[in-house]
Amino acid sequence: MKQYRCPAISILMPVRNEERFLPAALRSLTAQTLKDWELVAVDDGSTDDTSRILAQAACSDPRIRVLRSPGLGLVPALNAGLAACRAPLIARMDADDVAHPARLAEQASYLSSHEGVGLVACSFRHFPRQQVGMGMAGYEHWQNQLLSHEAISADLFVESPFVHPSTMFRREAVESAGGYRDMGWAEDYDLWLRLAAAGTRFARLPRTLFFWRERPERATRTSAAYSREAFRLCKLHHLLNGFLKGESEVILAGAGLEGRAWYRMLHDAGVRVSCWVDVDPRKIGRELHGAPVLATDQVSCTGVKMLMTVGARGARSVVRQTASKAGFVEGVSAICVA
Repeated sequence: MKQYRCPAISILMPVRNEERFLPAALRSLTAQTLKDWELVAVDDGSTDDTSRILAQAACSDPRIRVLRSPGLGLVPALNAGLAACRAPLIARMDADDVAHPARLAEQASYLSSHEGVGLVACSFRHFPRQQVGMGMAGYEHWQNQLLSHEAISADLFVESPFVHPSTMFRREAVESAGGYRDMGWAEDYDLWLRLAAAGTRFARLPRTLFFWRERPERATRTSAAYSREAFRLCKLHHLLNGFLKGESEVILAGAGLEGRAWYRMLHDAGVRVSCWVDVDPRKIGRELHGAPVLATDQVSCTGVKMLMTVGARGARSVVRQTASKAGFVEGVSAICVA
């Protein structure tokens, strides 16, 4: 029987109908300075020229393995690919993106020298730049400044702190967390939150080593699993199993649209809002859904936990400062969820 040597890195790539961009993604992998890798490409029911491109690539490079799937969807494709990966380190990659030549080498080197870290991402850049709107540009800036485990953890419930295909992780950590799940929300964000709950440490390399293609048909723009409402439901699910476990009431900092959306979800989950905190003088002193709206200097940490629901990035630091002055400790008695 032929014996296969385990590669240093397995690259996990689900693919479906990516004939336009797949060749560029493959070229970026074959150009990697680290050569000891395998690519596990899961062709999830492609109907265009994707299958031929992958077959041709596999014929010319023995490091490339192609799995066929009858179009079951992203999560089954990811789990099938994960099960087929042989290396202890797994790098995610999508078929429409591009990796810097040093990406695999630098991420693998970091994990080798930091045994306590289970997942390392890298800074990323959208392309083509002319198609990047202000919202995504802000997301790029926000994410790329989260370099340490502490910074990532502090903003873990704000938004997904990693671009999924920019990550490299230890296979054992992801398998121990249960792999990928289809819960009706983003499968990668759900995984990050489960890894965090299991004590996995995160990191990000400051160097831009990944290029994320911006296009209208990207899943983050078209799939209901990536909608704002789905992200809120994902956050609430994990909060109820962690930070808010056993809590019957909370304080909501922010009485705007985001705070009201959180109120509705908490109400449906049986968690009461004891009071609101806001800076708008027109709201202070009134009642909202039966709870008083207080000024920032009228609230203190008395055992009821706080959810900070101010969505504007510029206002987030202000809310955090006022919560800290009131005696709340992030991650212990308060958490930022927007």
